[in-house]
Amino acid sequence: MAGRTEDWSSMEQSSPAAASRPRSRSPWRIGKAVAQGALGAVLASAGVSHLTTARQEFRAQVPSWFPADPDTVVLVSGVVEILLGSALLVTWKQPHRRRVGLLVAAFFVAVLPGNVAQLLEQKDGFGLDTDAKRLARLPFQAVLVAWALLSTRRPRGGR
Repeated sequence: MAGRTEDWSSMEQSSPAAASRPRSRSPWRIGKAVAQGALGAVLASAGVSHLTTARQEFRAQVPSWFPADPDTVVLVSGVVEILLGSALLVTWKQPHRRRVGLLVAAFFVAVLPGNVAQLLEQKDGFGLDTDAKRLARLPFQAVLVAWALLSTRRPRGGR
């Protein structure tokens, strides 16, 4: 026994008894869950506002060159946001959780041209009534992409 250098904690974690115990809730896991839930709530409420109170404001983000009626684009994107937000709120197991995060990140990338068009076409909306404000808003899209990816990523152990 003196020559054995096995790590007892790793042996315990791989045992059948350890597999049946609930996983520990590290601050990182709790933070990711809170971030995912918050993003889901933000997306769902933004989607509802596409369909109701902020519908006109969202039309300012539809590029003039986009080959569809701006109101239809706002309505469809609102429904998509509600669906994505709802998916974030109900999908907690991997690998589905990660897939939802990738879809949400892709959505944020897909709507970026609308934000750029709002700047280039100098359209007012959501208090973005100067080029400086419209330009300052653009980096926030990267924050949203990171939020979607980080809050839904797999734990480091790959489970």
